Amino acid sequence: MSVPWWAWAALTAAIAVMLAVDLFLHRDNHVVGFREAAVWSGVWIAAGLAFGALLWVWQGDEAAGAYYAGYLIEKALSVDNVFVFALIFTSFAVPAAYQHKVLFWGVVGALAFRLVFIFVGAQLLETFFWTAYVLGLFLVYTGWKMAFRHDAEMNPDRNLVVRLVRRIIPTDARYHGDRFFIRADGRRVATLLLVVLVAVEATDLIFAVDSVAAILAITTSTFIVWAANAFAVLGLRSLYFCLAGLLRRFTKLHYGLAFLLAFAGVKLVLSETPVGKLPIPLTLGVIVATLVVSIGWSLAATRDDPAPTDEPRAATRG
Repeated sequence: MSVPWWAWAALTAAIAVMLAVDLFLHRDNHVVGFREAAVWSGVWIAAGLAFGALLWVWQGDEAAGAYYAGYLIEKALSVDNVFVFALIFTSFAVPAAYQHKVLFWGVVGALAFRLVFIFVGAQLLETFFWTAYVLGLFLVYTGWKMAFRHDAEMNPDRNLVVRLVRRIIPTDARYHGDRFFIRADGRRVATLLLVVLVAVEATDLIFAVDSVAAILAITTSTFIVWAANAFAVLGLRSLYFCLAGLLRRFTKLHYGLAFLLAFAGVKLVLSETPVGKLPIPLTLGVIVATLVVSIGWSLAATRDDPAPTDEPRAATRG
């Protein structure tokens, strides 16, 4: 798929404008309620679906199908991110009014990480055929870990990157409004909010590896992979505020996500065998069916739950 430079510029500009609008509307650090989050989630989903329709008209059904498959996988894996974000915010007791700011800059960092991984991963797949086997086996292993070690305990405060930041940068172990840095005793000091942001970025860096690899299993078009990642990640903040209180209901979803990662890994390996690439309609069908079954199973299993748990369970991916 040949993409002119102006298409890349237009997509990047659209993403930048949407981020700017979101930042402007939340400049007062108000607490994001469920209704507001649901409206914004609808906006981001509509934008993602509209881009797919535009791609359909511009490049045809195969490109649009690859985009929608990648978008669905990334959107589904975003729920796993929400589990961990909830755990981080609970662990650091982040005030609700400042959570959106942390997630906003976390999303900006996530987009940057993914853009690098996309170009590196796509180039490796195009240059070395054995990269497909390596990434494929990595995805299968990651799926296995998610399915059978999903409840592994995670302590964000022990994160190596977080500890390194605290060792290098003088840190005040308190919140000072929505500021990441303050001046104390004539020197620049990081606040606890910056530590939280680093924890979010560090965990998302791990998540980005298998997210990008899963979409590269569908297509190596960097434009499609970048668009699918960007539109899915843009809605991550709203998804968090929508689902944070409902995470207890998704007790079986990790099995579906694990299957999708393993399926993407097998698909990637098969692409370098006589079988070749699996058809996009088949991939879309498997993704949709897996999500429907795992979500339905989760809701049925927690139907009689009397109350939410005190703390969300940690998901491990990567």
